[in-house]
Amino acid sequence: MIKIRLARGGRVHKPVYTIVVADSRKARDGRFLEKLGQYSPMGKTELSGVNAERIQYWMGKGALLSDTVRTVLKKNNVTLG
Repeated sequence: MIKIRLARGGRVHKPVYTIVVADSRKARDGRFLEKLGQYSPMGKTELSGVNAERIQYWMGKGALLSDTVRTVLKKNNVTLG
């Protein structure tokens, strides 16, 4: 099953999450199919480089949004369709 979820990066106490398309059986920070943007909860702008068209594309192919990604996108007024 394909999911659109967050992969953690950054440093200790300064996380940066990348929104990725990945197989749900892979590790959280493991192999992914495509990067779709970044979420930085500690930064001034939380979202950067989010590609809403590609999120729509992957959802059309059957990918599911994780609850966290759905909440982050909704909170930052990213419209999907």
